[in-house]
Amino acid sequence: MCHFLSQNSQPAIRGDDITVKSYKVESRITSRFCHTTVKSSVVNSGPNAQSIGFNVQIPKRAFITNFTMNVNGIMFVGSVKEKTVARNLYAQARARGKAAGLVRYGTDMETFKTEVHVPPGSKIEFELHYQEMMQRKLGFYEHSLYLQPGRLVPQFQVDVYIYEPNGIASVETPNTLGEHFSGMAKLTSSKDKAHVVFKPSLQQQRKCENCTTSAIDGIFTVKYDVLRDSNAGELHVSDGHFVHFFAPANLSPLPKNIVFVIDVSGSMWGVKMKQTVEAMQTILDDLTMDDYFSIVDFNHNVRCWSEELVPGSTIQVAEAKKYIQNIKPNGGTNINEALMRAVQMLVKASNQGMIDPRSVSMIMLVSDGDPTVGEIKLSAIQKNVKKVMREEFSLFSLGIGFDVDYDFLERIAMENRGVAQRIYTSHDASDQIRRFYSQVSSPLLRKITVQFPEDSVSDVTQNHFDKYFSGSELVVAGKVLPSESTTLNSFTTAFADRLDLSLQTEADYLELDAALAQQQHAFTGFARQMWAYITVNQLLAERSLAPTAGKKRKITQRILTLAVEHQFVTPLTALLVESEEAKERLLADSPRDPKQGLQMVHSIPLWVQMTTPAPPSHAERPLPDHITIVENDPHFIVHLPKNNMDVCFNIDSEPGHILNLVSDPGAGVVVNGQLVGSKRVEEKEKVYTYFGTISVFYQPDGIRVSVTTDRIDLTDGRNNHSFTWGATADITQDRVKVSIVKDSKVMVTVDDKITVMVLLHRVWKKHPTHVDFLGLYIPNNNQYSSQAHGLIGQFGQEPEVRVFNLHQGADPLKKEATMEVKGNKLVVTRGWQKDYRRDQKRGSDVFCWFIHNSGKGFIDGHYTNYIVPRLDSFLPLPL
Repeated sequence: MCHFLSQNSQPAIRGDDITVKSYKVESRITSRFCHTTVKSSVVNSGPNAQSIGFNVQIPKRAFITNFTMNVNGIMFVGSVKEKTVARNLYAQARARGKAAGLVRYGTDMETFKTEVHVPPGSKIEFELHYQEMMQRKLGFYEHSLYLQPGRLVPQFQVDVYIYEPNGIASVETPNTLGEHFSGMAKLTSSKDKAHVVFKPSLQQQRKCENCTTSAIDGIFTVKYDVLRDSNAGELHVSDGHFVHFFAPANLSPLPKNIVFVIDVSGSMWGVKMKQTVEAMQTILDDLTMDDYFSIVDFNHNVRCWSEELVPGSTIQVAEAKKYIQNIKPNGGTNINEALMRAVQMLVKASNQGMIDPRSVSMIMLVSDGDPTVGEIKLSAIQKNVKKVMREEFSLFSLGIGFDVDYDFLERIAMENRGVAQRIYTSHDASDQIRRFYSQVSSPLLRKITVQFPEDSVSDVTQNHFDKYFSGSELVVAGKVLPSESTTLNSFTTAFADRLDLSLQTEADYLELDAALAQQQHAFTGFARQMWAYITVNQLLAERSLAPTAGKKRKITQRILTLAVEHQFVTPLTALLVESEEAKERLLADSPRDPKQGLQMVHSIPLWVQMTTPAPPSHAERPLPDHITIVENDPHFIVHLPKNNMDVCFNIDSEPGHILNLVSDPGAGVVVNGQLVGSKRVEEKEKVYTYFGTISVFYQPDGIRVSVTTDRIDLTDGRNNHSFTWGATADITQDRVKVSIVKDSKVMVTVDDKITVMVLLHRVWKKHPTHVDFLGLYIPNNNQYSSQAHGLIGQFGQEPEVRVFNLHQGADPLKKEATMEVKGNKLVVTRGWQKDYRRDQKRGSDVFCWFIHNSGKGFIDGHYTNYIVPRLDSFLPLPL
């Protein structure tokens, strides 16, 4: 739920200088609608100013409704406004010359992040509010809270209050935090109320008896279900709004026709494929003789286990299992062709009358990466699939791992009457796949329609319009029209999907306003908020599918009106956080690229400045303005802070050579780079070299991070974790932290002492000579040992440098001079190279003194002394 970080203003300050006084989470669930509040009080107990981070993971389906912050007595309070209004108010504040920062609410990782830079002794109180509707799956409502305090907390408490007017059938608190906290969640309940409290003491929070680190790191879960009297469901009314719940019982599942589309490209090799195969073995066993199925597996090619749908007989299932078991992942990813083949299979079966007209047809896609073969443009794939999918077909997507483009899988599923689920590659990934399949494998209704008396209600909406599955719940909500009667007469909800089903209710509603007022922990106004929540979600889905610009504008305006009225932070609204008297303003806004998540840019004093990198991100040390850089073919820019100058040189080596950049046996760290060559147009044309691979090896833990222009690999000798550049992820392996920002950069931090940043450069693939390459950025404040060397590492011990005899050079635009360094007098030229950190296309100029002849006289020895045999090789000493 919440994680505290310190981003120090001085390298000597550590995270131990933050004291978390309290950490409290409270959820109030009333008739399936939940309001969660996260509060924490933090003190900068260190001797210097530092940045304190407040990170909260929230369910993706939740809407943030407010964020407040008290910094040394100055209160910042939020309000949701239309983006244009919020941006204008923020711009007015920024025009006064205030500081600006950045906070992101990541749509991919569902993380709200903020950092506050404060002086020593400062006290900060954070408070975040969000709302969500409980989703019933497999017969239970499941409420999840992500708890990650990051340290021991004296006052730690989680409270979950449940109020269900018709009665609670069961409440469970599965031990999802691990055996360490077994039995610590306390439950008290009555007929219609339940209270779960989790309040471990300081000692109970410790990983071990004498540990100073917290064992709380995971998901705290509460599961429950309600009593149901009949298929008529429950009708709750409060604050002028009604909510009608249906969970029809005693219905037999409809037959299904399902095509499993499985990614078997090279990136699925290893654990991902093993867990997918394990899950498919169980899933195939679930098929019955009434079900029809087939399997499409794809890499750069597309194959069908059977060209036609076959019944789920014991023989066919056994054959399919053998086929799955023998799959060997390799090659690229041709998602478009695979989905086209699956749809064609369903269309053919339907046209030939092979399938039951009452049956449900679906495609289940399992993939871990972006398309790399065939049609690779995501928008084109969406368009192609939507064009061929029939109205009665559904597409469900499973995205495996952190490096999958989950937004794409979610969009393509939603556009085709399905849903998506991210599968995390942990030890229980196969269980995650099976659970998702269980949620959609027992369809009870195909098409859902709602009828109601227009003289009683208005603005009716519902959470399901297509396909209702066993164990879930249909929710219908709307406004109650003013009437002299205190009942909803002849309120009717009908399901016209099945000949054997017609549900109606003609009953007095359950008026809850008086009851809610008597419940201490109930969420008043739940019906009004739930109606708005369902309506906004439905409108957002309709907006993405709007056929015309005019229709889209109308839907947009409706969303804006509802979101502002009900204070929901959506993709179309922004959270403006203002101090008292509106003297200072913060703005939570979403960027143009929806994958980057919600940004909070703000204008506040420097002592409350917030800066957060793209999510998700470790508490990495920010790189300073002046830094040592290796870019292009390859140009070295060595920053010498004591001399306040930059010195440049090129290395003219050969493709395939591995150059040692940092070799520090004292710290156990080596950084090497392997060169790739430009494309050769003519035989005699010069081949330029670039870094195509950067490797960081940490010998004490046996961990190597290898970054290429295609992917990022993290290996510890036993396990290998691979990510494409399409990923945004954080990985911590022992004392090595890796932060990946999609299609941009990788930050590697070793033992919190040595940081290396690798920047990705993409070129036009059809360019006659250019190739993709990597840039390298290494800060001068890395804490090397006295044994550090290498083309860059040797300058950890900065040499004395004197530049004199400045005069006009052969090039009138570039002056020349004499440089005295390491006992050598060198002729140097004033020029410039590029720093691409802020502008990856054009870069910014870095003026430097250029050393000729591959740095001869400036580096120790000759550049060929730095060529090593392997990517994990240390430099032999002495040179």
